[in-house]
Amino acid sequence: MKYPLFLSDFDGTLVRSDGTISEGNKRAIAAYRKAGGTFAVCTGRMLTSILPRLKELGIEDGLVIAYQGATIADVATGALVKDDGFSREDALRVVRLLEENGRHVHVYTVNDLYANRRDEALEIYEHICGVRATIVSDMSLADFVEKNNLRVVKALAMVPPEARNALMTELQDRLGEAFVVTCSAAILVEVMPKEQTKAAAVDFLSQKYSIPAEKIAAIGDQLNDLPMILQAGGRFAVGNAAQPLKDAAHVVADFEQDGVAEALAIAMQD
Repeated sequence: MKYPLFLSDFDGTLVRSDGTISEGNKRAIAAYRKAGGTFAVCTGRMLTSILPRLKELGIEDGLVIAYQGATIADVATGALVKDDGFSREDALRVVRLLEENGRHVHVYTVNDLYANRRDEALEIYEHICGVRATIVSDMSLADFVEKNNLRVVKALAMVPPEARNALMTELQDRLGEAFVVTCSAAILVEVMPKEQTKAAAVDFLSQKYSIPAEKIAAIGDQLNDLPMILQAGGRFAVGNAAQPLKDAAHVVADFEQDGVAEALAIAMQD
């Protein structure tokens, strides 16, 4: 097998725009695993959001990567095998910065989501991800994090699509190289510690399964997937991917046309 370990992003890559996973992708994943390949989903979602969706893929064992690589869990038990995130000081700095100018902000711990407002955008997000946010309205999220001594794994701002790129640039300039500012959707600007990206997931699984990075394949669609793509030996981008991914990877069919299945067929070649 050309690539015995395959990492796939979830939203915009494996999942279609209507929220379903095609039978073609399901069959391809099953065939790849039956042939001896290790398949893992690598997502920016919370664990509580992604674990139920794995059952649709027939995946009941192995590992799943959440929060851009900061959290990795055993699928069968939910036990954490990698549990990283922000330091307390860094979390407060990031959340305070995100909250400037009255932005809509989310703060994530391993199992919980907190937001500073409830609106249509949040309700759509909750529906897509199958989660429910706790709304903090009596104080800033930063103060809430500090008061409750929360261990923050990820933080993000929800913004209009036309404001996303400018905010990403501003935040990266102000936060510096110790952080990664990225996006997983047109309206999300996400901040993580520098070392907690999907590239870290490639490194972790490479060591866990004793498979060199050049024998690992990865596929994605958004900028948060780019570190994973660049770290892997087999680089794939779905047809609907952001241009930087297309520039770095072999482009396959889009997420509506079973791009993951196409990439898995290549990964299974001798």
